[in-house]
Amino acid sequence: MEQALLIGWTTVGSEAAAEQLAQALVEAGLAACVQIEAGLVSHYQWEGKHCRESEWRLTVKFAAAKGEALEAYLMEAHPYKTPEWVAVRAEAVAPKYWRWALGEE
Repeated sequence: MEQALLIGWTTVGSEAAAEQLAQALVEAGLAACVQIEAGLVSHYQWEGKHCRESEWRLTVKFAAAKGEALEAYLMEAHPYKTPEWVAVRAEAVAPKYWRWALGEE
């Protein structure tokens, strides 16, 4: 399995949903860290209509080896019918942080 740190983003419609999802991902061992950002406003098209909603963004840091399981969990537990899930590979990670994210420190 590839050893890489990924960073993923998703959004939810309430602080309670953000807290619940963040806690579940960390407690399940799928994510090393989940940060919650409040105060987002999203504009998007849904079912032919323009929508404007307040959202909370979750930034999820996780090992690539857990990516498939994390995405499957997220798609099942997420409150949205079509949740945002975008993940990218971290190009540079401090060695000490990487060991911590892997659970080695």
